[in-house]
Amino acid sequence: MDLQSKIILISGPTASGKSNFAIKLAKKIGGEIINADSMQVYKELKFLTARPNLSDQKNIKHHLYGFLSIKNKFSTGQWLKLVSKKIKEIRKRNKIPILVGGTGLYFKALINGLVKIPKISKDKRNTVIN
Repeated sequence: MDLQSKIILISGPTASGKSNFAIKLAKKIGGEIINADSMQVYKELKFLTARPNLSDQKNIKHHLYGFLSIKNKFSTGQWLKLVSKKIKEIRKRNKIPILVGGTGLYFKALINGLVKIPKISKDKRNTVIN
């Protein structure tokens, strides 16, 4: 399998240098960076998270950072759908997807998928079981 068909995952604790490493790697191998941090999806949290600055984002294409209001609910399932689409788009440009973040569930969902849960009506969810 050639490098173009691979996905690179970079995970680790807060402030461990993941983003800087990802930027250097993306420059070296022709990659684009995709957010895999559950807090960095929210636009209002740019100062509470280590979101890449505008200069970094100009040099290397970044995806799924600060695109959602904190007023909205966002699930791992929603992230998985978006990231799958982004990976396909990046590959069409002959670039390498580099996923960066500290949300382990995001990585687990990407690698192993999610359990299918049936839709449950609002009435059923609000029913109290005695």
